[in-house]
Order: sequence, then C-alpha cells, then structure tokens
Amino acid sequence: MNNMTPKELTRAEILRTASTFRWTKKMPKWRVIINSRELPARPLVLEAAGVAPNDPTNSHQAVAILEKLGFETRYAREIRRLADNQQHPQEAQETEPFYRKILRIAQKVPDSEWAKIPSDLSKNLDQYLYGKKRPKA
Repeated sequence: MNNMTPKELTRAEILRTASTFRWTKKMPKWRVIINSRELPARPLVLEAAGVAPNDPTNSHQAVAILEKLGFETRYAREIRRLADNQQHPQEAQETEPFYRKILRIAQKVPDSEWAKIPSDLSKNLDQYLYGKKRPKA
C-alpha cells in the first residue's frame, strides 16, 4: 500500500495494483478496462492509493483520475448497450456518440491540412467565419 491521495496516483501504480487486484463483491456501475479485464473503478483507485474504503473519493472522481491517466472507463448502462451493439452491429454504428464520430473523422485529416489552420482561430473565429473585424482593445 502506497498511502497517498488518489489524485497523486500514476499510471504505473494503477497497472501494478490491477495486476493483483481481485474483486469478489457485486460489480459497481463504474468500471475500468485494464489488460482486457473489467475492474471496479473506485475500489481499484483506493487500493492503489493505499487508502481505506471509506475514503471520501467518490466514483466520479475515481473515474476522472483513471481517464486522466489514459484508462478506458465504462458505466454499467453503457456496458449493456455495448453488448446489445455486438448483437446488432448496424444499430451500434448509428448509436456511436457524436464526439467519437468527429474524432474518427479528424484522424483521417492529414497533418499538412491541420497545419493550414490559423494559430489564432479560437480568438478570431468571427473574423475567419464572417469577415468581421476584431474591435480594437
């Protein structure tokens, strides 16, 4: 046990804990996928940090920690939907979250095209879209 706050955890500590982590209780709704294993998110984070199960870190905070460290997390309802999608692949494609569609499309854009986007686009969006001049500060 490391005895640190869950927010101080590293990816390596989560992986190390996951390699020997055993969960025999009912699986909570929030889960993390590590090396093809589905593990309970909050209990894994608490175990890796070496803190007691009554630590104030809630499931949403544990999921945020895991996602920040690059782990895939799932909610029980989503897991049920994924299982349904495997039975009906056409419907799965139709229910893909919008942001994932955008990310998939963005990955196909060549770096040379991304380089053409102005570095000040977010500051001057109206100017680029509508030709409006920025007011002088």
